[in-house]
Amino acid sequence: MITPQHHAALPSRRTVLPNRRTVLPSRRTVLRGALPTAAAVLSASHLAACSPSPTPPSGSPALSPSATAGKGPLKRTLLAYFSRPGENYYYGGRTDLKVGNTEVLAEKIAGRTACDTYRIRAADPYPRDYDATVRRNVREQDTDARPAIEGRLPSLDGYDTILLAGPVWNVRAPMIMTTFTEALDFRGKTVHPVTTYAMSGLGTTERDYAASCPGATLAEGLAVRGEEVKDADTAIEAWLRRVGLPIR
Repeated sequence: MITPQHHAALPSRRTVLPNRRTVLPSRRTVLRGALPTAAAVLSASHLAACSPSPTPPSGSPALSPSATAGKGPLKRTLLAYFSRPGENYYYGGRTDLKVGNTEVLAEKIAGRTACDTYRIRAADPYPRDYDATVRRNVREQDTDARPAIEGRLPSLDGYDTILLAGPVWNVRAPMIMTTFTEALDFRGKTVHPVTTYAMSGLGTTERDYAASCPGATLAEGLAVRGEEVKDADTAIEAWLRRVGLPIR
């Protein structure tokens, strides 16, 4: 389902120039995994929404470098997230979120560990209406679509760890997350799935990212219920300690 999304602006840092590759949409006729059909899961568990920082100026990539950037061999982390504000699922009902749940979660993570952030934005924005977003997501999953991403993608050069954050919609991450992962080279990187959800936890994100990030090491993920994301500080810090990311 689409979960509520509340988030404050991500901390601003100096601009890092992403690479100049642009992602064009493509469609595939065969579904990659044994995902449930859209009709089978069209209930309150359709979309678990999330989203992190406020919208940057039009045309500029939402990439902010961490405090450790440019200091030599220190390990660097990139937090790439997709988040949707608007009408979201909320304890069986609906609520309108000015900031998506994943954005809220991403901001909290970025405030507790040194990382660069990149916001994944759809070239064709998702509707603010919950049911319209459910219908679009179902079509994209059924056709194994690759929704286009707005703007330039970041370069993963120099990063050791990638946090891939997004909502869980109908058991898996939105298809735009696969657009992102298939467009970049994750070989040698450690990937942590991060989700906001209504009922499905991490969903199939571990399996999906393992398939779309060949050569990467899939490590422990973090799943936070959308309705509880504003109070997730303790869970976030415990997870950062477990996975060995420094807390500041």
